[in-house]
Amino acid sequence: MTNTKSKKVVVAMSGGLDSSTAAKILKDKGYEVIGIFMCFGIDGKCCDQGRARRVCRELGIKFYPVDLSHQFKKRVKDYFLQAYEKGLTPNPCAACNKFIKFGELLKIAKQLGCEYLATGHYIKLKKEKGVYKVLRPADKKKDQTYFLYSLTQDQLKHLLFPLADKKKDNIRKEAQKHGLPYIKKESQDVCFLPDDHNIYLKQNLKLKPGEIKTLDGKVVGRHQGLPLYTIGQRRGIEIGGSGPYYVARKDQKDNVLYVSEGNEDPGLYKKETIIKDINWISGQEPKMPFSCQAVIRYGHKEAPCQVEIAGKKRKVVFAEAQRAITPGQNIAFYKQDELLGGGVIIE
Repeated sequence: MTNTKSKKVVVAMSGGLDSSTAAKILKDKGYEVIGIFMCFGIDGKCCDQGRARRVCRELGIKFYPVDLSHQFKKRVKDYFLQAYEKGLTPNPCAACNKFIKFGELLKIAKQLGCEYLATGHYIKLKKEKGVYKVLRPADKKKDQTYFLYSLTQDQLKHLLFPLADKKKDNIRKEAQKHGLPYIKKESQDVCFLPDDHNIYLKQNLKLKPGEIKTLDGKVVGRHQGLPLYTIGQRRGIEIGGSGPYYVARKDQKDNVLYVSEGNEDPGLYKKETIIKDINWISGQEPKMPFSCQAVIRYGHKEAPCQVEIAGKKRKVVFAEAQRAITPGQNIAFYKQDELLGGGVIIE
C-alpha cells in the first residue's frame, strides 16, 4: 500500500452517503483527512452541514465549513440564468464541478497544505506512462464521468476518488454497519432549484410570450417565454387539439418556438453539431479527424461519431442522426470506458 502517513487530504463533505464513505475509506487507509463543507448560501437539497459535521466527529477528523456563496452565485447560478436568457439549456452541475469543487475547493486544499482533494464521485483514475486517464467506475449505474470532462492533468494528479471500485449497494451496507449518520435521501436535481425549475426561471427572468409554430410555419399556439422550453420537450407546451408536439427549435430573434408533430419528426434529429470550450483530458488534442463515441446529455446512450476541425471550434458528425441535440448542454467523448474530454454544444 502507498505510504500515506505524511499525506493530507481534503474531502468534500456534503453529509451524504458518498462523501461520508469516501472520508472513512481514506481515514482507514491512513490519510490525514480534513472534511470541508462548502456553504453555497442556499437551502440545499443535497447538502447538510450539521450531518457533515456529525460524520467528521464520528470519524475523528477535522471539519471546516467554507463560504463559497459568492463564487457559486457567479459561476453556477448566474451562468444558469444567463444561458437560459440566450436560449441555451445549461448544465449547472458540470459548471459546479469545474469551477467550484475542482476549482475553488482544490485551491483551499493546497492552502491547507494538503496534497490531495477527494470527493464521493463515481469515477476511476489510472496513471499510464505518466498520463492520468479518467475511466468509468465499477458501478456503471452511478457513472459520473460525463460531468467531469473538463478535468486537467494538473488537477488529476491531486485528486482521489475512493469510490471508484465500489458498488452503491455495498457502500450503503458498510455505512449502516459502521453507523455513519449520513443523509438518507439522495438528491437527483440541481441543488439550488425548487422542484419545478420553471418557477425559478419565472422568478428571475423577464419572460416574453410569443408564437408557437410548426416547422412548416403554421401557428398552433402561444408560448410563455422561450427560456421555459428545451429541445425535445413534450410536456408543458400546452397546445390543444392535435399533436403530440415536441420542441424542435427556438428562434431567439423573432421569439418563436418551433415544434415538431410527433416524436419521429426529422426536425427533431441532427447528424452534426458544433461545439466550443473543448478540453482534452490528456492535455493534447488527438489528430483530426478523430473517431470516438459521444454522449450528448447525462444518461444518454453513447453514439459513434467523428470529430473534425471547424475553425477554432470543432464539428461532431454522428454515424446516425441524434434526437434533440441541445445547445448549451455538454458533450463528452469516450473510447470504450475512457473519458477523453468534451465541450459545450452551441448549434
